[in-house]
Amino acid sequence: MPLIDIHLPKTIAKALNLPANSPKRQQIRVLKKLLKKARHTAFGQKYYFDQILLSRHPGKKFQELVPTYDYNTIYEEWWNQTLNGIPDLCWPGKIKYFALSSGTSESASKYIPITNDLMRGNRVVMVKQLLSLRTYEELPWKSVGKGWLMLGGSTDLQRSAGYYAGDLSGITAKKVPIWFSPFYKPGKKIARTKDWNTKLEEIVSQAPNWDIGFVVGVPAWIQMCMEMVIERYKLNHIHEIWPNLAFFVHGGVAFEPYKKGFEKLLSHPLIYIETYLASEGFIAYQDKQGAQGMRLATYDHIFFEFVPFDEKNFDLNGNMLRNPEALMIHEVEEGRDYAILLSTSAGAWRYLIGDTVRFVNKERSEIIITGRTKHYLSLVGEHLSVDNMNKAVQLAAEEMNAVIPEFTVAGVPCDNFFAHHWYIASDDQIDPEQLRTKIDGHLKILNDDYAVERRSALKEVYLDVLPEHIFMDFMRAKGKVGGQHKFPRVLKGKMMEDWQQFIRSGSI
Repeated sequence: MPLIDIHLPKTIAKALNLPANSPKRQQIRVLKKLLKKARHTAFGQKYYFDQILLSRHPGKKFQELVPTYDYNTIYEEWWNQTLNGIPDLCWPGKIKYFALSSGTSESASKYIPITNDLMRGNRVVMVKQLLSLRTYEELPWKSVGKGWLMLGGSTDLQRSAGYYAGDLSGITAKKVPIWFSPFYKPGKKIARTKDWNTKLEEIVSQAPNWDIGFVVGVPAWIQMCMEMVIERYKLNHIHEIWPNLAFFVHGGVAFEPYKKGFEKLLSHPLIYIETYLASEGFIAYQDKQGAQGMRLATYDHIFFEFVPFDEKNFDLNGNMLRNPEALMIHEVEEGRDYAILLSTSAGAWRYLIGDTVRFVNKERSEIIITGRTKHYLSLVGEHLSVDNMNKAVQLAAEEMNAVIPEFTVAGVPCDNFFAHHWYIASDDQIDPEQLRTKIDGHLKILNDDYAVERRSALKEVYLDVLPEHIFMDFMRAKGKVGGQHKFPRVLKGKMMEDWQQFIRSGSI
């Protein structure tokens, strides 16, 4: 049975509300829908949602009356009460599910509200992404109706007084719609397994029994799973056991650093489909082959605002300043980095998600993720983004014919000035000094500010090459294993101290 009917009638496409209007009109429609649904909540009453709905310019009125929030402020003022079971605070009804999200730099878990309205919106976006496969050339149709191996968190969620909490991937798997169940792997029994290593072992044991067409997850963990399958069954490549594997749906981190090592496990290329699914909602997806970036889901359950990521709106630690400049989708510019504010069907309002994006095609609302507001280095004004880092490492790895699946960078003192300390993961034989020189050289070309500061206060660049397993071992030591956890590209604060201590402890 095919997963989707590629020749859908126009009435079905219309019922799915496939976008036809301008992004601005779509977004105003979404905002009004959110405001109407939440107008009788405590949040809606405090911030005059009825008045906003009556305004001729609801977007501007919304920005005028509703303050911006980061996690700490919205949790302290609103979400902590939601955890205590109080209904109708930021969204109608009682919140029964919370996604636990600690990002890649925070130690304490964040509790992100998850509602049925949000999950429905996420499913609509997923279906639209599936429908977009119709635009792909030479698509292997026989693989479309095969199994989907989704590596995510456990569906055996933490149960507290009146709510459940866990990874969004675990909540999503627990709520898999009936029509999708025949395709979903590893299945509900294995998905309930909490121990990540046990779950991987069970997946490897069942691998010969599945006909997988899609793998879905964070690149590092998907690659580890496929390596275990290949090793267990003495295979040359993963297609010996899953001949119909044709798609890799990935997100959360840039795939390019992983691509070379990943493709060593294949007998023929896969179709890579990038998604942007956060705990707060399904934000964007790649909707056509060869697209520069991902298309924002502007038409359903999220209202977007964009704060220019600069010194006028953020401090040196990446904290958003009060009353930042916030733009709606029709006001943005291509080629400029923005932090995203979300208002969602789960009661997030003007909420700083922490990611930075850049529009590569404004007409199509097409973006790329460039980093995190707190995952960049600007010790002395070098303004080094994760996007710069990814590109420099990718170029250096290609020139040295090396596989570098992970890396991280820390800012450190250097006499009376500063330096960057790179930690590179690779099991290849690499000359650290040559790699250091190449990465430094590429960054000078990619980033003018970096080039200037390398001649002044940014005095040195250090670089260590470590076995790949060290990075994974550190994640395990921090309890950050599983489908949604990524190694931070920039180390700061407590995470940097823990990493340096881990390296000094001789765990290598």
